[in-house]
Amino acid sequence: MDLSCFKAYDLRGRVPDQLNPKLAELIGRAYVAITGARKVIVGYDIRLSSPEIAGALSSGLMAAGADVFDIGLCGTEQVYFATSHYRMDGGIMVTASHNPRDHNGMKLVGPESRPISSDNGLNAIRDRVLEPFADAPSQGRFEPLEIEAAYIDHLLGYIDPSSLKPMKIVVNAGNGGAGVVVDALEPHLPFSFERVHHEADGNFPNGVPNPIVEENRAVTSQAVIASGAAMGIAWDGDYDRCFFFDENGRFIEGYYIVGLLADQFLRKAGGGKIIHDPRLTWNTLDLVKAAGGEAIESKTGHAFIKQRMRDEDALYGGEMSAHHYFRDFAYCDSGMIPWLLVAERLCQSGQTLSSLIDARIEAYPASGEINRTIQDPPAVISAIEKRYGPEAISVSHVDGVSIEYADWRFNLRMSNTEPVVRLNVESRGDIPLMKRKTQELLEEMERLDRAG
Repeated sequence: MDLSCFKAYDLRGRVPDQLNPKLAELIGRAYVAITGARKVIVGYDIRLSSPEIAGALSSGLMAAGADVFDIGLCGTEQVYFATSHYRMDGGIMVTASHNPRDHNGMKLVGPESRPISSDNGLNAIRDRVLEPFADAPSQGRFEPLEIEAAYIDHLLGYIDPSSLKPMKIVVNAGNGGAGVVVDALEPHLPFSFERVHHEADGNFPNGVPNPIVEENRAVTSQAVIASGAAMGIAWDGDYDRCFFFDENGRFIEGYYIVGLLADQFLRKAGGGKIIHDPRLTWNTLDLVKAAGGEAIESKTGHAFIKQRMRDEDALYGGEMSAHHYFRDFAYCDSGMIPWLLVAERLCQSGQTLSSLIDARIEAYPASGEINRTIQDPPAVISAIEKRYGPEAISVSHVDGVSIEYADWRFNLRMSNTEPVVRLNVESRGDIPLMKRKTQELLEEMERLDRAG
C-alpha cells in the first residue's frame, strides 16, 4: 500500500493513487486504535474528492467504535474550533490546502485541538494502517453538528463591533471555502464586500487558491484599485492563512502583519507573550517591546508554534507565511480572526493600512522569502555559517541558522516539506544594504552548490 501521503505535519497526496476512500477508511480505524478517541469531529473542504474521502474516513472511525460529529463543508479552523469548543476527543479535516487540484489530504488533531504530527502519533497511525483490523463490538454513530452560529459568535468576540465604521473590503476566496464565512459574518458588520472568485468550486476555475504565489495576487490588487477599497484580503483553499493588500493594491508581506497584530493584542491585553518564527524578527521584537510584551522565538511550523504557545500561555503567535495563532482559539491558526482585527484597527485609528505598514517597512526592510533548490542543503548552510558566522554579533540554530550583525541579519533554513532552502534577509532601515546582502548570499549559495 502506498503511504506516501503521510507527511511531517499532515497527509497530502494525489487522488486516487496516493489517497483514496479505501485508505481513508483505514486511517479512520487507525486513528481510533492509536488515540483511543470516542468522539471525533470530521469536516471537509471544497475539493471534488473531499465528500467521498470524508465519508470513508467516517465509516472507519465508526467501525472502530468512535462517534462521528460531522460539520460538513468547512475550513480547517472550524475543525479546530469545534474540537475544542465542544470538548471532543479529536478532529480530522479532509483538505489538501493549496496543493494541486487532483490532490487531497487530512489534518489531524487530538483533545483541545492539539496537533497530531509525525513526532506525536501520525507515524504510529501510518504504521497501524498496515495491520489487520476487527470491527469494534459497538459501532459508533454518525451525527451532523451545526457549528456556524457558535463559530461566528466566537470570531466576533475578538473585536469591538461598536467601534467599526462602514468600509469597503475586497475579499478573494479563490473559489475556496472562505466566501461562505464572509457571507455569514456580513450581517454583523458595517462593511461592504467586493467579492472576487467568491463561489466555492472544487474545479478551481481560476487556479488553485494560493496567494503566496506572486502571479495569483494581481486579481485582488486590481480589484482593490478599481473599487477604491480600504484593503483586500485573499485566502488559500481551506482559509487557515490570509493575505493582505493595502488601499493601493500593494501586497503586504506577512512579516509586517505579525508585528501589527502583536502590537494590537498587547495593547488590548496590557502585556503578554508573543511567539514568532526566526526567519524575520527585528520588526516584531521592536513592536512587542514598545507595547510592553515579551517576544519568544520558536522553530517554524504550526506544530512547534502551537506547542510553544501552550507552554508560554502566549496571547498570539505569528509566522511570516501568513499563519496567525490565537490563545483563545485553542492556540490554533485562523484565517478569519486576523482580517477582523486589522479592519478594527483601521476603523479605530482612522489610518490607512499603508500608513500603518510603511513606517515598519522603512524601519526594517526585508527580502521576503527566497527559495532555491540546492543539491546538498546541509553542506551549503554549514559553509555559509562558516563564512558569515565568525564576525557576527550572534549565531542561532533555533531553525536552520540565523546570523546577526549590527545593521543586518539573515536566516537560512531547509524546508520541512520541500527539497529547497529558504533565505530571508533584513536590515535596519537600509534598503540598499538589504538588497546587496541578499544578492551576495544568493551568489554564494549558487557557487557552493556548483562546487558541490
